[in-house]
Amino acid sequence: MSVAERVAVETVVRAFLADTGDICKAGCRRRAVTVAFMESDFQTAEELATAMRAGEVSSAELTDDAIARIERDDKAINAICVPDFPRARAAARAADQARARGEDRPLLGIPVTVKESYNIAGMTTTWGMPPHRNYLPAEDAVQVSRLKAAGAVVLGKTNVPLGLQDIQTFNEIYGTTNNPWDHTRTPGGSSGGSAAALACGFGALSIGSDLAGSLRTPAHFCGVYAHKPTLGLAATRGMVAPSEPALPVDLDLAVVGPMARTARDLALLLDVMAGPDPLTLGVAHRLALPPARHERLRDFRVLIIDEHPLIATGAAVRAGVNRVAAALVEEGARVVRHSPLLPDLTEAATLYMRLLISGSTARFPIETEEQLRTRVAELSADDQSLDATRLRAMLSSHRDWIEANNRREAHRHGWRQLFTEFDAVVSPITPTPAFPHDHHPNPLERRIDIDGVEYPYFDQLVWAGLATMPGLPATAIPAGRSPEGLPVGAQLIGPMFEDRTPLRLAELLERKIGGFQAPR
Repeated sequence: MSVAERVAVETVVRAFLADTGDICKAGCRRRAVTVAFMESDFQTAEELATAMRAGEVSSAELTDDAIARIERDDKAINAICVPDFPRARAAARAADQARARGEDRPLLGIPVTVKESYNIAGMTTTWGMPPHRNYLPAEDAVQVSRLKAAGAVVLGKTNVPLGLQDIQTFNEIYGTTNNPWDHTRTPGGSSGGSAAALACGFGALSIGSDLAGSLRTPAHFCGVYAHKPTLGLAATRGMVAPSEPALPVDLDLAVVGPMARTARDLALLLDVMAGPDPLTLGVAHRLALPPARHERLRDFRVLIIDEHPLIATGAAVRAGVNRVAAALVEEGARVVRHSPLLPDLTEAATLYMRLLISGSTARFPIETEEQLRTRVAELSADDQSLDATRLRAMLSSHRDWIEANNRREAHRHGWRQLFTEFDAVVSPITPTPAFPHDHHPNPLERRIDIDGVEYPYFDQLVWAGLATMPGLPATAIPAGRSPEGLPVGAQLIGPMFEDRTPLRLAELLERKIGGFQAPR
């Protein structure tokens, strides 16, 4: 029996011994022992911290247990691309010594993983790009420093797609990461390795990043939780392409954020990550996130969106969103399906694509500009499809970006008005559950199948862009299973810099409809 299993079973057995006089309760507790034994490798960060505070288990034992599980199970998944087991064991011993001295930090002794794209001193950071396979950064990313300062034990790094530029997770250096629920399917991207690691029980927490749903889509595909914070809430320094300087720049659209197996663990990790960079705004500013707007489901005012004018919503995903809506209605929340306050979804998606693609091609320059100019010139002026938008965005000027940014500000104002009437918006994360691996070398030629109808591959990003373009916080939650047994999620979008509102709603819904389940 592993250490985690022993802790879980002993907890239930103590409860059983405290109430042996009641035969019915004893029978229930015997069944609970069995369940605890089966699922103990998936204990939450909160549960592990409680066990360590009580002296029931050490960080060294938990870390050895997590490493053993990775060595046993990750060959089939390939989530942990850069293990760091010797330093993890040393950090665990240091955590136990700190606790023995009376210290107690938020993540003291908790085994975690980190997305490969974060700099960690002494570990390769490649972003899956072969020319940088040997790049070793000199210092930790600010978020890695915060994890370590909070006492976390870093087990290693999780796999990413090439340049973080895909909705899947595969690259030439580390290979393909598989979805734990179906190895023929993707875990999503670009934080796919982190989501797969959590679903497999490889550590209690992970940190990722999100530009095009890179936290939320893997959570949706793997059945875990993730939170895309408000743009600018968490410092991003050191989450940078290899060999580039780790400067405290303000990124457009992109954020870093937490991933976990419960909503409460998400909030715990966000509290560690949130706050300005100490080299810039942190010199003068201190973070004070407001509390959630409500503490009970029946007090929430929620707008449900499950249709988009530019892409279909698959039946399985629609069912998940409607499951969330039904739970809210049952608890007495005010649930609305339409509102004139909702910003125009077509323009929002178009703006998002313009900002996303122009920013991405600026960071990763295109090599066939003349051919691209020819293709753009051949486009009809009436062609306003997302494919055409992406092509035009690759040639965007600074003037074009300024115009798009001005339109974004108008959308942000529209969202502010909407959140005077609503507390959260519930929507899909992508139109489908996890799709089969698709390694076609040209992503622009890939297609996504939505209930038998094909759409351009990157059109599925319109749902991620709903929160990303205006910079709103969004929490990804499990919302059920598809007919094939694949996880299905939904996102809870909240008001800017009120991140605790969607997180609290996620916690309340977890109690109502259930949350993470281990892959069977």
